[in-house]
Amino acid sequence: MMRKKTSSTKEQILNMLKVQKRLTVGEMAEQLRITEMAVRRHLSALEREELIESTLVRQPMGRPTNVYQLSAKGHQRFPRHYQQTMLDFLADLEKMGGTQMVAELFQNRQERMKKLYEQQLGNKSFDEKIKELVAVQNEHGYMSELLQHDDGSFELVEHNCPITEVARAYPIACECERQLFETLIHEADIVPKTCLADGDDACRYHIKRKK
Repeated sequence: MMRKKTSSTKEQILNMLKVQKRLTVGEMAEQLRITEMAVRRHLSALEREELIESTLVRQPMGRPTNVYQLSAKGHQRFPRHYQQTMLDFLADLEKMGGTQMVAELFQNRQERMKKLYEQQLGNKSFDEKIKELVAVQNEHGYMSELLQHDDGSFELVEHNCPITEVARAYPIACECERQLFETLIHEADIVPKTCLADGDDACRYHIKRKK
């Protein structure tokens, strides 16, 4: 029982660092509702596994404090879908058929995803469609969350992208995702704001109902 609890807490810490990027021991202890000593024990184990790394940050007052973040190995713990293999296949395909063939491949994927997602979005309302889209994206490893603004618009935030390296090499992958969202929620204007493939800390889409 104790081992299961320890493993679960370690996974929670990794997920927190993936979403929030940089955290102190105190911040993690507060969110997890456990002691700082317990957090440090889990952090020591994660550091031994080389899944996290820390930086000593000076404070305006008081002693410097360690701020923790995922290491490159830690990021690899999250879904990547064998990106290097996919990149190799795409490069070979581009050599054989040119960029148009690669574009058609992504468009075909977009059509398949549309058929899959349509079954879950169905005839839901505008707000329900957006919430269901977030749920479906999470099922596919995107670690998505939804923020609602005072003007009624939404911000879809994706903290993980299973095909980041692919999207970096072939930006059409991101454009096809945006087109997929607009096809599924045809009442919406969807504007990409930031992108993991561009080096940002998350993919963000501003979503508002068309006038």
